[in-house]
Amino acid sequence: MIKVGIVGGTGYTGVELLRLLAQHPNVTIAAITSRGEADIYVADMFPSLRGAISLKFCKPEAAELESCNVVFFATPNGIAMTQAARLLAAGVRIIDLAADFRIRDVAVWEKWYGMNHQAPEILSKAVYGLPEVNRSAIRTARVVANPGCFPTATQLGLLPLVETGCVDLDSLIADTKSGVSGAGRKAETHILFSEAADNFKAYGVAGHRHLPEIRQGLTEAAKRNVELTFVPHLTPMIRGIHATLYARITREEDFQQLFENRYADEPFVDVMPPNSHPETRSVRAANLCRIAVHRPQGGRTLVVLAVIDNLVKGAAGQAIQNMNIMFNLEECSGLTQLPVSP
Repeated sequence: MIKVGIVGGTGYTGVELLRLLAQHPNVTIAAITSRGEADIYVADMFPSLRGAISLKFCKPEAAELESCNVVFFATPNGIAMTQAARLLAAGVRIIDLAADFRIRDVAVWEKWYGMNHQAPEILSKAVYGLPEVNRSAIRTARVVANPGCFPTATQLGLLPLVETGCVDLDSLIADTKSGVSGAGRKAETHILFSEAADNFKAYGVAGHRHLPEIRQGLTEAAKRNVELTFVPHLTPMIRGIHATLYARITREEDFQQLFENRYADEPFVDVMPPNSHPETRSVRAANLCRIAVHRPQGGRTLVVLAVIDNLVKGAAGQAIQNMNIMFNLEECSGLTQLPVSP
């Protein structure tokens, strides 16, 4: 059994990790940390976990994380980088669901996240945890940087086109939408029910910190610089990412077949039949990305639709997928839950 610790178990990604890990046949959850909720039973805070999780939250210093095989950080940005060295020295492997190790250029990271990076020596060794791209490197990684939710949907939707170079790499557009759980489990005015319900708005148009992460991945796939216009939107739903992606065709291909071939062996990417319109509800609570490829009016612009659950394939589910790969388990282990509908 893999002994697992979770740092930051009270946020949405933390409780989603608990939900999924509690059903994993190869995992024992050893510790769940929270400074503010220490000594409170997990099931008292999250009744959905009654009968599945019997642990109490504990303070990080009391968690004995050094005895774990792997520690998940479901914390705000800037936390994992301050604790990673100690855990790595103890032989623990790390999966960070925040952004501390996603961007390899320290100067770029510091620009977008507004703080000094505390572990650049670890940053240079971390593996970006998008299994559909870096599976072999994830197997031997000591530190995995779990991708963001927008970057997961956007990269999976554009990768087949970027890798083959059949579209204009200087004019890609990602028009993306997120449910309010993407903002985290905290009290902020813009995600209050009376503010977010019955409303739809763009944000971060001038620059969103997921942009350099997406550009980094697409640039590596293309083996040249990629220009991307990325516009996120907040939608009045709890879960879900919908990415509508636009790319100008530069070389004719059977684009449907291109996507089907690229993801033929990927258990968590579903390329839908022609003329499909994937919905966020069709992936709710599942570690799954559904993709559809369109060419409106037979024109020169491809439209790719990609949907994920931001808390699962966009966070906790993908983190467990990475754990399975790191420990040579069946990649789908603990992740076979079907989407919830309605």
